[in-house]
Amino acid sequence: MSTRRRFIKQSIIGAASVGAIGQLSAKTKRVAPLRPIVISTWDFGVAANRAAWEILGKGGNSLDAVERGVMVPEADLSNTTVGKGGYPDRDGHVTLDACIMDSEGNCGAVAAMEHIAHPIQVARLVMEKTPHVMLVGEGALQFALENGFERDNLLTAESEKAWKEWLKEKKYAPVMNIENASFNKERLPGNKYNHDTIGMLALDQAGNLSGACTTSGMAFKMHGRVGDSPIIGAGLYVDNEIGGATSTGVGEEVIRTVGSFLVVELMRQGYSPREACREAVERIVKKKPDIAKDIQVGFLALNKNGEYGSFALQEGFTFAVCEERDQERIVQGEHYY
Repeated sequence: MSTRRRFIKQSIIGAASVGAIGQLSAKTKRVAPLRPIVISTWDFGVAANRAAWEILGKGGNSLDAVERGVMVPEADLSNTTVGKGGYPDRDGHVTLDACIMDSEGNCGAVAAMEHIAHPIQVARLVMEKTPHVMLVGEGALQFALENGFERDNLLTAESEKAWKEWLKEKKYAPVMNIENASFNKERLPGNKYNHDTIGMLALDQAGNLSGACTTSGMAFKMHGRVGDSPIIGAGLYVDNEIGGATSTGVGEEVIRTVGSFLVVELMRQGYSPREACREAVERIVKKKPDIAKDIQVGFLALNKNGEYGSFALQEGFTFAVCEERDQERIVQGEHYY
């Protein structure tokens, strides 16, 4: 009798093991041979992707690629929504937010940090050198300075001029798609004030995904305001088994839906990147229909097979794609309204 029980038990264990292997194979199955790809939000993603491709194209890892890539707009003084060129808050302080996430689920972030031109580098150090995920404000600055970063004056002459002009009326009304220069030239002549983000996702030759997100936040925001960009699960999320997602636009609405995490979980359920982004946008509409019609939010996603897609609330959202050297392109995102 004991021998029979032992035989039945071993048979059950063996069947379970075969089933587990079958499930694992189904999860990791790829529909096509992998090749590196990097995607990022907005037109300024082209230059960022080019820098990331210098790493990916040589067989480098996706984490190094996304860090290097987003540092390009962080250093671009003509970019008023990211990095040193970003517009200040209503008190004249330029505060920067960033986060980064790798293929193993490690992540780091900084928020409301002043005086450091490349917050994405500090975010990576938070991930690699501390037991924490996020440092903010003075603590983030202290950590950066202790790790060799130099204090910098982030308020450029152009940004200071724009801030003083804004002080005359002190009226804040976000204007959509300032990041899309051609869109604004046609529809929003003379507009200069708004906010936004570069979010970047990359898949390397080893099949590993990473992401990065960095911003100076809303122009003339309340001092201390933090949007979705440095928040893991809101502005960025990566699951190396499934894919990654990032967001752009009015961060408060992305935070309310934990948007990037939602997109990745929808892809886990079988949604394509485009359909997952669309569903995330529709969640925002359902929750806040009166707000949604007057703001911009866009999602961008990349799955484990190298397939990508996007969806936004409003017309005008663009993203950049690079799959080969000198083959960068800008794609017009689909939209709800």
